[in-house]
Amino acid sequence: GGTACVVTGQPFDTAKVKMQTFPDMYKGIVDCFVKTYKQVGFRGFYKGTTPALVANIAENSVLFMCYGFCQQIVRRIVGVDRKTKLSDLQNAAAGSFASAFAALVLCPTELVKCRLQAMHEMQLSGKIIQGHNTVWSVVNGVIQKDGPLGFYRGLSSTLLREVPGYFFFFGGYELSRTFFASGRSKDELGPIPLLLSGGFGGSCLWIAVYPVDCVKSRIQVLSMAGKQTGFMGTFVTVVRTEGVLALYSGLKPTMIRAFLANGALFLAYEYSRKLMMKQIDSY
Repeated sequence: GGTACVVTGQPFDTAKVKMQTFPDMYKGIVDCFVKTYKQVGFRGFYKGTTPALVANIAENSVLFMCYGFCQQIVRRIVGVDRKTKLSDLQNAAAGSFASAFAALVLCPTELVKCRLQAMHEMQLSGKIIQGHNTVWSVVNGVIQKDGPLGFYRGLSSTLLREVPGYFFFFGGYELSRTFFASGRSKDELGPIPLLLSGGFGGSCLWIAVYPVDCVKSRIQVLSMAGKQTGFMGTFVTVVRTEGVLALYSGLKPTMIRAFLANGALFLAYEYSRKLMMKQIDSY
């Protein structure tokens, strides 16, 4: 599921990070794509793909594993049998709990991904003299400058994004599946309803938490040039100096990516889960 998400959405994610961190450099999504292609070539859209793959595979593996455990916790809290189907709201709460665990594996890999994606802009703006162009050079740079804890820059912002965001993510997904099922079992849904439901869930997530993600990207990328203030300090600085709309820079590529990538994520997840369950049942 994580692999399908990255392959589908990486170019739009790259545009998102560039526009979030350097909103003055780009007039919009088309301008960002054109300039990136002219300056770096097609490979520029897939900068940070390796850590993005690691991040998404790690995050979604932990997320969906913990989602199952958190569903059991929610069942205990509401006092129902462990085989009872949860409501859409209860599933949303379970997803929100699970995201806190996923954030712990996501933050380090996403930091490396965001820095690789915005490296060219950091050099153009004069914030750094020479950039690191590979995953390992970025990793070594973080360790040498900040130590292992440097990988957790932006953790509070990541948690502020993940916990409420995944409430809307799983809530939107389950609500959409309920709509398409219309009384039937959700497990009987075909690929198109699953794609649309995943896309709807992803769109709900990003609409709800986009400003938080924008602050997180700035903290993780700009900390290459020196120590950044925390979440509230960065948030207030952006609003004061650039205005509220700066927090929504890169929203358009994010929404395109959210629908496509999360549709692919849930489609791959549901079908791979069914395949694995058949293998287990056959033993």
